[in-house]
Formats: sequence, structure tokens, C-alpha cells
Amino acid sequence: MLDALRRHWPEYTIEAAALGFFMMSACFFGVAFEHPSSPLNALLPPFPRRVLTGLAMGATAIAIVYSPFGKRSGAHINPAFTLSFFRLGKIEASDAMFYVLAQFAGAVGGVVVASSLLGHFVSHPSVNYAATVPGTAGVPAAFAAELVMAFVMMTVVLHATNTKRVARFTGLFAGLLVATFISLEVPVSGMSINPARTFGSAVSARSWTTLWLYFTAPPLGMLLASELYRITRGRVLCAKLHHDNDERCIFRCEYRKA
Repeated sequence: MLDALRRHWPEYTIEAAALGFFMMSACFFGVAFEHPSSPLNALLPPFPRRVLTGLAMGATAIAIVYSPFGKRSGAHINPAFTLSFFRLGKIEASDAMFYVLAQFAGAVGGVVVASSLLGHFVSHPSVNYAATVPGTAGVPAAFAAELVMAFVMMTVVLHATNTKRVARFTGLFAGLLVATFISLEVPVSGMSINPARTFGSAVSARSWTTLWLYFTAPPLGMLLASELYRITRGRVLCAKLHHDNDERCIFRCEYRKA
């Protein structure tokens, strides 16, 4: 375990920084579109605001995947992704553990940095540190929505990354799904599909009541998708979302052999 930390700390650091950047982006665009004093909030009704927020966050996810740093770590920035690839046998246990720890730390740190930069704007109830909470449809609907979105996301990522002719577009597919989910689903569950993302906001917002939902539904959805892929397709080449690059790979990689 200590050897893995010594050899792979750059990848762990990247995962923390990348999710921290994602959370800073979520807080920034939350203020820009949802704070009552924002001109965009006054100008646009709720659905267009969600669409623009979705496009912004989808673009953020795409930028992370295709950045030199995302190409290095694989751009999981989500414990549910990491656990699923671990279940599929593509990640060593020590790397999976440090990835998950780094993701949680990065999410918390990103919201803290955003809070220091945005001040009371990000703590306003309309933004609430970009926290994800169930909507008026209730907890069962939020759980189902998170599970389905996670299942769809992992299914798309697995099929894309393991199909050579489209593998380089995986980040685009993932970003488009993020944009779509935010545009359509935020009123149901807040759109998380990421335990660390929800935890990062919850720490600053001190909102713990439904944390269990976001710790269970997204991993369950992605693990179900992984099992279905394993049964129907079998071979998984690697755990990176983008592998058509020269960055080193710390996973049990078969990409070059395919």
C-alpha cells in the first residue's frame, strides 16, 4: 500500500484536484444562475437556467477528461466509477482505495475554496454550496433517478472505452450525459451520481439527512451496469476514460493489446 502511494501519488493528486475543480465550477455556476442577485437568475426561467448549467458542467467534465491531467489519472473523479472498475478487475485494491480517498478530499476542498472565493453568495439557500438533495417527488424517486442515471452513464462509458473506433470520444459522451441529466433531472434528486460530489457539498452545507441515498444509488447503478457488461460483453480493456494518449497507465491495462 505504501509502495502504491509512493509510485502513484501523482494520479491520486490529480483525482483530488480534478474533482475539486469540478466542485468549484458547480459552486460558481450555481451562484451565476441561481443566486437571486444574479442578472441571469432574473433574466431566465428555471429550465433554461438548468440547461445552461448543464452545458457548463458538461463542458467542465469534458475539459477534465481531455486535459493532460485527466489523461494521466483516467479522470474517474467519482468513487462509483473507481469501485466499478475495481469490480471489473482493472484496478489494484490499493489504487482504488487511494483514488476514493483523494476524490472525497478533493470534493470537500473544492467547495471550501469556492466558499472562500464566493463568500456568502455560495451559502445562500438558493445555492447552498451546490448541494444535491431530493426534490418534491421524494426520496424513492430520487433514489430511482440516481440509480438509473448512474447505470446509463457507466453503460455508455464501458461500451465507448472498449470500442476502439469511438473510444477517444468517451469524454464527449460522458459530458453530454452530464449536461442532459442536469437539464432534466435536477428537480428530482439534484443530479449527483457521485458520492464524493454530494459529500463535498454536504460538509459545507451541513446537510446529512439523505446522504445515504447518494452513497448507495450511484455505486449500485454503476455496479449493475458493470455486471451486465461483464456478462454480455466480457472484456474490459482499461479503467481510463481516455486512453489515446502517451500518458502512463497504472491500471491492469490491455488497451495496447486490443
